[in-house]
Amino acid sequence: RNGDGRAVLRSSVREFLCSEAMHYLGIPTSRAASLVVSDDDVWRDQFYNGNIKKERGAIVLRLAKSWFRIGSLEILAHSGELDLLRRLLDFIIQEHFPSIPMNDSNRYLEFFSTVVSETANLISLWMSVGFAHGVCNTDNFSLLSITIDYGPFGFMDAYDPNFVPNTSDDERRYKIGNQATVGQFNLSKLLQALKPLLDPRQKQLASQILKGYDEHYYSRFTELFKTKLGLLGENENDNYLIAFLLKVSLLC
Repeated sequence: RNGDGRAVLRSSVREFLCSEAMHYLGIPTSRAASLVVSDDDVWRDQFYNGNIKKERGAIVLRLAKSWFRIGSLEILAHSGELDLLRRLLDFIIQEHFPSIPMNDSNRYLEFFSTVVSETANLISLWMSVGFAHGVCNTDNFSLLSITIDYGPFGFMDAYDPNFVPNTSDDERRYKIGNQATVGQFNLSKLLQALKPLLDPRQKQLASQILKGYDEHYYSRFTELFKTKLGLLGENENDNYLIAFLLKVSLLC
């Protein structure tokens, strides 16, 4: 795509501040450790109006418990490297999912179940603060369900389900209103990568787990918005009230 892979200072400062804000908002995220200004010049068309200017480059050092993502497993399954896929999965489970016993024959199923529920939780947290990731592909979805790859992200100033922070997303594939659906799509790709390691019974159970994603997401989404509204207890009209208030804010 003719990209040079470099970052400019203004976007690097923004990335640094956002990830720290997300951390203190209680949203699982990678952290910014340092920002170093580069001596290299970077040419950018900041407002995409044909006015290219020279800017200072910069590098943000980011930290996380792991950078393994859905795409890390997808590429191995796609290339048929199943032995390496199994070894990598076992390493990830042993290092980052201590509640799953390594001698459990259903460990990959338990791993998938955890990632499904935690991904639903992460995206509901994004939605609760109006955060739009911008590029929700499988290579930007962490297996530990933390926010990674602060590229073209954004926060909504006012509620708009069609909000898109990525100026190159002409089809609005990753608009904020699509984040939950895209998360489920990515999890289906994770399941596809895991299937060569699952027996027929486990494949069937994994498909059922994936179908439960919607319930996980909407349950957590409702819980978060009820907290924001100060609603106590359970009422069958809670979801209607949340949807109504979001619609009202959209009209305003």
